[in-house]
Amino acid sequence: MRPWRDGPDDRRSYHHGNLKEALLEAARRFIAERGIGGFTLVDAARLVGVTPAALYRHFRGREALLEELAGRGFAELAARLARALTSRGTPLERFTRMGETYLAFAEEEPAYYAAIFETRGAPAGEAGSAAAEAGARPSPVDLLVEALQATFADGFGGVAPRFIALEVWALAHGLATLSAAGHLPRGPGFPDKYELLRAGVLALVHGAGRPGERDGRAGRP
Repeated sequence: MRPWRDGPDDRRSYHHGNLKEALLEAARRFIAERGIGGFTLVDAARLVGVTPAALYRHFRGREALLEELAGRGFAELAARLARALTSRGTPLERFTRMGETYLAFAEEEPAYYAAIFETRGAPAGEAGSAAAEAGARPSPVDLLVEALQATFADGFGGVAPRFIALEVWALAHGLATLSAAGHLPRGPGFPDKYELLRAGVLALVHGAGRPGERDGRAGRP
């Protein structure tokens, strides 16, 4: 991975207020290609062709840079989920499309996706309103709960929407992770991740409407 020395992002532009953006793009590029585990500020500095000391004018450390990257990634993910929620189709089709959007985001934006789950953000079980009051990012579960409440006004036969949202999120996140790692079976006769997601969402939503078929904990928040 060579340093950026040519084009609009070369080091001449860093003296005009663009170093922060260059560092974020360097982090995004590095993580997408090599994963988040080994990423350091030194890597970002090397990519943009500056000394590590120059980075601390914009970020206190690695975690601060990743928090910024995660915030931008979450904003993009939230915007995509919102578009899916307001797209055409039945409530179930729109909700399923949100899951498909989640899978596509994980595949198309691996650096953003990794940063979102590397940083703390908001706990998955924290309500969106409470997260907002605390100044934290809402979790993907909060977005799914909002979508469930908006699209399934009649509810799920006593099953809490958050319970279903957590199951759908676990399904989408698991499929995205397995797909990225190359662990999903491929070939004739095997469904792809999108087909698996659609089948899973149908099973969860329809199963939620029959709480007697779930265990005694299904209706709890």
